[in-house]
Amino acid sequence: MRSGNPILKEDTFRKERASGSSMTLGGTVGKTAVLFLFLLGAALYTWYQYSQGVNITLMMLIGAIGGLIFALITAFFKKAAPVTAPIYAALEGFFIGGISSILEAQYPGIVIQAAGLTFAVLGVLLFLYATRIIKVTKNFRMMVVSATLAIFVVYMIDFALNLFVHTSVPYLHSSGWIGIGISLLIVAVAAMNLVLDFDFIESGVRGRAPKYMEWYGAFGLIVTLVWLYFEILRLLQKIRR
Repeated sequence: MRSGNPILKEDTFRKERASGSSMTLGGTVGKTAVLFLFLLGAALYTWYQYSQGVNITLMMLIGAIGGLIFALITAFFKKAAPVTAPIYAALEGFFIGGISSILEAQYPGIVIQAAGLTFAVLGVLLFLYATRIIKVTKNFRMMVVSATLAIFVVYMIDFALNLFVHTSVPYLHSSGWIGIGISLLIVAVAAMNLVLDFDFIESGVRGRAPKYMEWYGAFGLIVTLVWLYFEILRLLQKIRR
């Protein structure tokens, strides 16, 4: 199995066979809930600091850079996931909480809308996957993975353009119809990655991956959820403009 999420690579569970207790679906769901609580707690703390007039720029910077570092550590050292995944979730919460509080001040109500849509998409796709209305075929997987990589390349080009020539990829940040259409497409791709993540975690359970892989699977799912929330937030921001 392969996931479009770069954290959950094709041979992850095949390489990590269980020698003792093995990974379970219930355990992975529980670990995902724990990581979400770390994420939410850090986000609410950042939100509170912003509401008190505290400059949260440094906090967001630490969250963004620290989250990236611990994401890479978790990706390369899977056995460390029980420790590094919660740290990643907390650091990512600082960044997401900062972005959310700033946009909420500009567009009241946007955060609850983005969060609601994110959980609605998660619930609908989980239902469609569980009932096998959506099936992860080879072509489906290839399409989602290719689209995800294409989006990543575009974002890297946009980052480089902003850094060196102070411009951006045309229409990527536009609030016109083309810009909104691009955001809708990116949201759809992020949502489809959830389906691949469900399938990937299920294959890990069937393959009797070791117990610590529950943390790793939960970590990969949180990475996708954070991306989906961020893209929905950007989409709503464009629409509000």
